[in-house]
Amino acid sequence: MGWHYIAPGKPQQNGFNESFNGRLRDELLNETLFRSLPHARAVLEAWRRDYNERRPHSKLGWLTPQAYAQAHAGNAGRPAALVDGCAGRPIANPTNLYPDQPRTLVVAG
Repeated sequence: MGWHYIAPGKPQQNGFNESFNGRLRDELLNETLFRSLPHARAVLEAWRRDYNERRPHSKLGWLTPQAYAQAHAGNAGRPAALVDGCAGRPIANPTNLYPDQPRTLVVAG
């Protein structure tokens, strides 16, 4: 597997991390005056635990990561994804664009 950097000045190529970094900066780093390295480590650990265990996340159906993991515990082999995914349902299904028209098979040849 190759190592690839995002292009300079293109944060949209790494949107997940950019969103997380912005949230960390807005909620913690810009608001906290750290007294020492051990203080910074303790505050960052408390924020990380809150973010990863107690805070509801929209991509998890507004469940906390802990509640989401518990809801899917025991489902071995099942992907840890939302049941309906995160994308909206399509407006038209390509196989059923015109339900009143008979289906015909066209073979190119």
